[in-house]
Amino acid sequence: MAIELLEWLAATPLAAGLRRSALLYMFVNASHILSIGLLLGAILPLDLRLMGFFPLVPLSVVGPFLSRAAAIGLTAAIVTGFCLFSVRPMEYAGNPAFLAKIGLLAVGVANAAIVHARDSWRKAIAGVVVTASLRIAAMVSAAVWITALIAGRWIGFIQS
Repeated sequence: MAIELLEWLAATPLAAGLRRSALLYMFVNASHILSIGLLLGAILPLDLRLMGFFPLVPLSVVGPFLSRAAAIGLTAAIVTGFCLFSVRPMEYAGNPAFLAKIGLLAVGVANAAIVHARDSWRKAIAGVVVTASLRIAAMVSAAVWITALIAGRWIGFIQS
């Protein structure tokens, strides 16, 4: 079942178009890199602020903005990443670095969802003290997203 789905994906007009057009592939690839830049460029400063760095920067101001910017970057990275995946889905599905990246993305998204669902996030944004558990979640977040970036770069160096 999974193999048929991957073969179907490789045969879609999207995948065929990306394989045929170096310009289109380059544009999608550059968009993926830009999206990752937006994601990490927003999430890492937010994580650092939650960890206690830059205490003079008001979390009530930067927290919602950086959180939304990271969500936009993540969404765009997922969309562009899916497009890139469609070009060679069978190869990527067997690549350990790709699988690690996907697993790390799931952990990062789950961590963010848990943080945003908790009272400690809302209180921190309202100007109340950042709790130890929120600081730990920020440390996990920074480690996970940086590791996901490394795994993503590693994909091209592993033959599946």
